[in-house]
Amino acid sequence: MTIISKDIAKAVEILNNQDVVAIPTETVYGLAGNMYSEKAIRKIFEIKQRPLFNPLIVHIHSIAQIDDIAREFPDKAKVLAKAFWPGPLTLVLKKKKSVPDVITAGRDTVAIRIPNHPVTLSLLKNLSFPLAAPSANPFGSISPTSAMHVEGYFKNTLSMILEGGDCKNGIESTIIGFENDEAVLYRLGSIPIEDIKHVIGEVKVKNKKESAPNAPGMLARHYAPKTKTYLVEDAEHFVKAYSDKKIGVLRFDKEMKSSNIEHVEVLSKKGDLTEAASNLYNALHKLDTLHLDMIVAEKFPDFGLGASINDRLERATKTK
Repeated sequence: MTIISKDIAKAVEILNNQDVVAIPTETVYGLAGNMYSEKAIRKIFEIKQRPLFNPLIVHIHSIAQIDDIAREFPDKAKVLAKAFWPGPLTLVLKKKKSVPDVITAGRDTVAIRIPNHPVTLSLLKNLSFPLAAPSANPFGSISPTSAMHVEGYFKNTLSMILEGGDCKNGIESTIIGFENDEAVLYRLGSIPIEDIKHVIGEVKVKNKKESAPNAPGMLARHYAPKTKTYLVEDAEHFVKAYSDKKIGVLRFDKEMKSSNIEHVEVLSKKGDLTEAASNLYNALHKLDTLHLDMIVAEKFPDFGLGASINDRLERATKTK
């Protein structure tokens, strides 16, 4: 039986015993373990059924901890860290030998971030080690943005979920790496690429890689509901061809009615992309429980956080 609790001391005890705890962050809930414990890290991969070629993100509470993990900290990385940490930015840096290869999928780089969540920052400060943590969901499934989402996935396999409320940002961190002194975006996320460019200038985009991915979230199929899901330009036009189907619709800012539409999730009635991003996974979780024949997601404006939302929907759906 999984405990959902705000007891940080209990979470510390479990993590010190090389076990795994689900933790809240501002992006999504994570499945966390001592980064130096092979037992804990392998349990994360086992619980998630995550392939070992897909690296994890290391969570720290202070920039000073970078020296323990990375052997290089490029100037552009320092500028980004100063601008966005604590926050939903992950930096991929050259790792020190002390970082276990199982975390980095054998690569010579490690993904690092400082989460902007008071509960998890407090937890990290009470530990003598950083935490490695992917999202707290079975591999490929919808990411969790509440403790209840995590419990729904792992109630029989997880000792504790550290309660931290609903996740504010609602989609994963933006991941930036560095190749030949050039900044590279490996994953669109909660910080729009426009904001990254404003701080450091041009950024190369390389956010899809099926084999030996540089960072989490680069696989083509990810973040997916169990219900067959389509991403379309015009939901109203698309559903007309499926009058015999029970359909759920995901839209940005407008309601929609049709005789075969069972439910519509509008992510932001005021047309706010930040609010839409925050509500995305919760809406997908809700639609996935309604026993629909299909979910139809309509594309979002392809800029700012809209581009990040579209990225998640493209990986979760059958594009039409």
